[in-house]
Amino acid sequence: MKRIFWIQTVFLLFFFAITARLFYWQFPQAQFLQAQAENQHFTNTKVMANRGNILFSDGSILVSSNPVFSLYGLPKVIDSDQKVKIARSLSKILSKDPDDSDFVKDIGNKLSQNLYWVPLKKNVTALQKKQIEELNLQGIGFAQDTSRFYPEGSSSAHLLGFLGSDAKGAGKGYFGLEGYYDGELKGISGSIKNERDALGLPILIGNFFTTEARNGKNLSLNVDATVQFILEKNLKAGMEKYGAKAASAVVMDPVTGGILALSSFPNYDPANYFDYPKEYYKNSVVADQYEPGSTFKVLVMAAALNEDLVKPDTKCDICAGPVSLGGFTIRTWNNQYRPDGTMKDIIVHSDNTGMVFTAKKLGLDKFYSYFQNFGFGEPTGIDLQDESSPEIRPKSNWKEIDLATASFGQGIAVTPIQMVSAVAAIANGGNLMEPHVVKEIKDENGSFEIKPKIIRQVINSSTAQLMKEMMVAAVEEGEARVFRTKGFRVAGKTGTAQIPVAGHYDSTKTIASFVGFAPADNPKFVMLVRYDEPSSSIFGAETAAPTFFNIAKQLFLYYKIAPTE
Repeated sequence: MKRIFWIQTVFLLFFFAITARLFYWQFPQAQFLQAQAENQHFTNTKVMANRGNILFSDGSILVSSNPVFSLYGLPKVIDSDQKVKIARSLSKILSKDPDDSDFVKDIGNKLSQNLYWVPLKKNVTALQKKQIEELNLQGIGFAQDTSRFYPEGSSSAHLLGFLGSDAKGAGKGYFGLEGYYDGELKGISGSIKNERDALGLPILIGNFFTTEARNGKNLSLNVDATVQFILEKNLKAGMEKYGAKAASAVVMDPVTGGILALSSFPNYDPANYFDYPKEYYKNSVVADQYEPGSTFKVLVMAAALNEDLVKPDTKCDICAGPVSLGGFTIRTWNNQYRPDGTMKDIIVHSDNTGMVFTAKKLGLDKFYSYFQNFGFGEPTGIDLQDESSPEIRPKSNWKEIDLATASFGQGIAVTPIQMVSAVAAIANGGNLMEPHVVKEIKDENGSFEIKPKIIRQVINSSTAQLMKEMMVAAVEEGEARVFRTKGFRVAGKTGTAQIPVAGHYDSTKTIASFVGFAPADNPKFVMLVRYDEPSSSIFGAETAAPTFFNIAKQLFLYYKIAPTE
């Protein structure tokens, strides 16, 4: 009896175990098993979405997508004695050297792996694909993909960014527009699902299901192709002429905030970004933090004018010589002093002692408030990836000397896009605008226009007009007057900021810049030009200023702006 009992117990245990397993397969694992069955019964073919195009403001193509193919091999399908022959055949089509032994060895090694599928080469052109298909090679196939085509080469590289790959090998945009608008540009891939038989072959009369790919959206820019060409050509020529380590410039519509052109050097070719140092990828217009030097004086003066603390003819009562503050001595850049100089004189001659006078009138609280209102301490919101924004030190950490040096643009950090946006507020009558590269986003369903956005009013229109006239005087009477374009009223200001090195300023290394707008009475553009460590001269008046006016002269012709004098 005991034996029968144990036999029955064992049978019951087996019964419950089988029942539990069947329950597990039937319910908790039902979806997984169904998916597995479908994978065996169906074949899935991915349909790639085309990445969207990027267009200049006139509709000409800046970036487009071209169909390319990825070559793969099926090692277990290929006969062993054919693998080296196939590698040699592929070398004649895909390698620059038809007898490239390294290429043959690499392909041969891949085809010798104990795998069902191996990638062999990316970015195979349609012509190469056709040539390979005509060879009818065993176990060789293609997967369709797209690559970016840049008709202008390295032009606008920092505006665009580039298309790389993510951790899974899928296309992903990095930096610039490619990075910022990656989600809009990449689209959504589709698929075709076919029934297949036990051998894995398609069943011609079987069911199939299609999910259409949704192509990426196109970006239409505010960037003008001609303005971009003019800017890049002159900026690069100036960088070489003045022996600068780097250069950057941006042109903006002060009324809308639209970016008309943007360039940085050294640059790179987005199609072959992997051939360049990673430092080249950074767009210095939006990512570089620097001390603005004397270009910042126009903003401090505008703040004091707006608060009615000074007027253009207010005289400075501390401008007869160097100013001592907390153990520090502040001098003018050329050691020349103007007793009773006016606020206009201070801007025209870029007088540091006069700016200390202005900052004292303004006071730390109001200075700090205007500093923030002009957009510093926060990102501008420009639609380019990798924008940075220098932090502003807490007001409680500021000393009297900090306010004094900040009044002439030292001891504070800004980005070029922040600086040009702030000066645009003077040009347009007082409004801080959000800078924007893209004007319109388009797809097959229509378009979405990105409208100008006023962030805030910083100064009133009367103040803006007073400041314009002082900046016009700076151009016509200041250090850069020899380079000005005669017959045109241009408002501008030079800047020369020493670069801090190991806790002190190096007088031989500077950031030379010029910021301005034209025509002063009805500004069509505001522009900033910046050179890092020019060797021919350390001064903005002798490097950035001539480049600014060379570009401005060509823009007057392009925009058909007539001289007023």
